[in-house]
Amino acid sequence: MKRYFLPLVAVALLFPSLSLFAQNSDGYYKDVYMDGGLDLSSRKDLPVTRYLGLSLEVLRTAKDKEATIMDTLQQNHAFIGSENDTNGWLLYPDGAPRFKMLYVNGGSGGGHGRSITEPGRANIRAYVKAGGSYLGSCAGAYVATTGTHKRIHDEYIGIYPSICTNAGLADTYVAVTIPENSPALKYCDFDGERFIDSVYHNGGCYMDYNDMIPGCEALFDYYYEPKSMHGNAAVWAWKENENTGRVICCGPHPEGAITGKKLEMMVAMTMYAIDGNGRPRVKGELVNYQPRNMVCTTEENNPDYTRIGDRQYHHFYVNVPEGTDTLRISLSPVRGYDDYDLHLMADSEGLAFQKNAKYKNVKNGVEKVLTVLRPKAGKLYVSVFCDTTVDTVTSPVYGTQYIGRLDVLNGVPYVIEVQY
Repeated sequence: MKRYFLPLVAVALLFPSLSLFAQNSDGYYKDVYMDGGLDLSSRKDLPVTRYLGLSLEVLRTAKDKEATIMDTLQQNHAFIGSENDTNGWLLYPDGAPRFKMLYVNGGSGGGHGRSITEPGRANIRAYVKAGGSYLGSCAGAYVATTGTHKRIHDEYIGIYPSICTNAGLADTYVAVTIPENSPALKYCDFDGERFIDSVYHNGGCYMDYNDMIPGCEALFDYYYEPKSMHGNAAVWAWKENENTGRVICCGPHPEGAITGKKLEMMVAMTMYAIDGNGRPRVKGELVNYQPRNMVCTTEENNPDYTRIGDRQYHHFYVNVPEGTDTLRISLSPVRGYDDYDLHLMADSEGLAFQKNAKYKNVKNGVEKVLTVLRPKAGKLYVSVFCDTTVDTVTSPVYGTQYIGRLDVLNGVPYVIEVQY
């Protein structure tokens, strides 16, 4: 494995026991959710996450005809919801992305798309629209599109809003090349070459350069002269705007690699996806002496006033008048919801995260006060962070399971007020 261009990645290589994103101090519950659901390969592991020190949760189900109603229920809990989490594991109560990246395995794209049903497909579309990124291999690439040249697939998700092409090539190995303007080159040097040999391919798709929509980028091209895939994009990426996540579709199967350039291929795709997360959303202005009641549920469809999820940030701002002597920010629990740990932060230079906020109160509990003396005139950013989260166990059958504080999944209501 050669050098990386990102300093943080270099730190992880020198200190492999450290996780780059273990604390997820930027407002996501965890880094990657791997979908090995119905009609997909149910992998137990995604080596690139271990290599980069990324946190990972996994959905696993039984193979095809062996699947039972329990497999369907497990998948529904993740993508559609349950009593404990009414909009599923991918989304916070207000619809913000709960993971930085969704990775979807190979298998049958159409079969999996049908199995998650339209509510599940809609939640994945909402996840990307809200800023979560997506990476899919083979079937995971197909199902991200709207269909193929042969037909539009209603069971596909459509987060890449156009078609792909079936390569018509199964159970073999192909080479890929790296275009000179590929975003992948920002992350890895691939041994100083732009050629990767022997990448497994089993029925995957490609993106014909003639079919690319505006904003589509090729990360890797196929090198396989007997087929029309040759010279076209084996991996392509698309990001609608700065608020949405990045979608990356990969035709072949490098996801099992643990060393070499195929692992670098996964590193580049994963990092480019995560770097493509949408920017955090500010919920609105805190007005002097006007309590803001953050009490709505998911079903009320009012995200600017919805409860906070586990390890999530809610961002606000205050317009501080010139000459303000003292500014007081208070956080109060709603009756029956005081057994949580919410942190309160503020900063005048940008969004207030624990790692950078000039002012913070991180004591246990919900109720707290933050006093800012002689605040700088102008915009003061304020944030609330929920430090209460679920615990997990790993099932050999279904993958990650949640235990412990399941109540936090539907959100914690609170009241925030500013006085100056």
